[in-house]
Amino acid sequence: MPTSKSESIIIVGAGVFGLSTALELKQRGYSDITVLDRYTPPAVDGSSVDISRIIRIDYADPLYCKMAAEAYQGWKTEYADHYYESGFALLSEDANNDWIAKSAATVKANGGTVEDLPDATQLLKSYPNIQSNLSGLNGYLNRRGGWADAAGSIQKLASRCSVEGISIITGPRGTVLSLLQEGSRVVGVNVLSGGTIRASQVILSTGAWTNRLLNVAHAASSSGQPVGFIQLTQEEARALENTPVMINMSTGIFCFPPTPGSNILKLARHGYGYANETTTSNDGNRTISSPKLQSSNAQTGYIPDDADDGLRDGLRRFFPKFANRPWSNRRLCWYTDTPKGDFIIDDHPSLKGLFVATGGAGHGFKFLPVLGNYIADCFEGKASKDLREKWRLLPSPGDSKEYNMAGDGSRAGPPLRKLSDLEKSKL
Repeated sequence: MPTSKSESIIIVGAGVFGLSTALELKQRGYSDITVLDRYTPPAVDGSSVDISRIIRIDYADPLYCKMAAEAYQGWKTEYADHYYESGFALLSEDANNDWIAKSAATVKANGGTVEDLPDATQLLKSYPNIQSNLSGLNGYLNRRGGWADAAGSIQKLASRCSVEGISIITGPRGTVLSLLQEGSRVVGVNVLSGGTIRASQVILSTGAWTNRLLNVAHAASSSGQPVGFIQLTQEEARALENTPVMINMSTGIFCFPPTPGSNILKLARHGYGYANETTTSNDGNRTISSPKLQSSNAQTGYIPDDADDGLRDGLRRFFPKFANRPWSNRRLCWYTDTPKGDFIIDDHPSLKGLFVATGGAGHGFKFLPVLGNYIADCFEGKASKDLREKWRLLPSPGDSKEYNMAGDGSRAGPPLRKLSDLEKSKL
């Protein structure tokens, strides 16, 4: 950390990790903070954007359950204008889903309650507007959960940063190409336009783009997860009002109620995704999986054919009435995968002046109201030893083998697949 709170700090990335860190550090007295990003938040192709993200306290891991319960209070108060308490149903086609059982036990141990669903059709008693085929599914319902307007929440967070006097630079001047180093110290960043920007401390909150700037392939990688949107009429959307967020833990497909106002229906898959292999010249010619850097990853609306098939299968299960309705939009949402689904929030083990706050692993957004506090505690060395160890950035072992980024056990669906050259050309 800087020796003085007046020294300059650059935060690369204006997603939930970067903005929440910037705001918390500013409120702790750090006076010179600049956030850099390719796009104005909410970034069009970031993982903290579009119309909805699940808000839940349901975790098999006690730490994240505790953090999510704390964040939930923020969604109910400070961010209440962007939060919709629809309820959250975790369902499975298997008779005994281990992750669901552990999650239910953890929620209860943390003071929460769940409603067991040995037969998921029991959901219809509480949500008669559900139009899903729930036969053969089981799990539980947690009424303490739902979804948030992701883009609106990030926009509010960015506005709060601006009001606090935090500089947010976007476009070519905010597009970071590499770290600026002097020996073993990081002293700033090299940007697409304008040469360099120097700082006493650099914080990387670059999500799925992290491996472009720093070789952390042993600790994190990137995968694209399919998302699809369907435009409903107002009458169709009204017929689905007061329905919960639902996830099929056997396929990874999850869905939201129609978004009020726009009447858009959204489905996605929390799975192992697709790798977009590319070569980066930083730290040598390394092959990594990463989204594009200098253009939007959401522009084409392309997803692989087998991803489309998977979403269609989910649509037939959750919304059979719209099984053949054309997509109004599709895209790949880019995860920052880690071996156990843990965040990476730590000083770099060998580069002075560099702090890393990344590794959302597909579940970081929900912590928006409290994430900055946890990151700032790690930055200042105030977090507990156990927490720092859990989020530690381990040194690279120095080999080139592929590492297992399976996450915390909550994912489902097909295994990770590398995109073909033809598929990559369509992104």
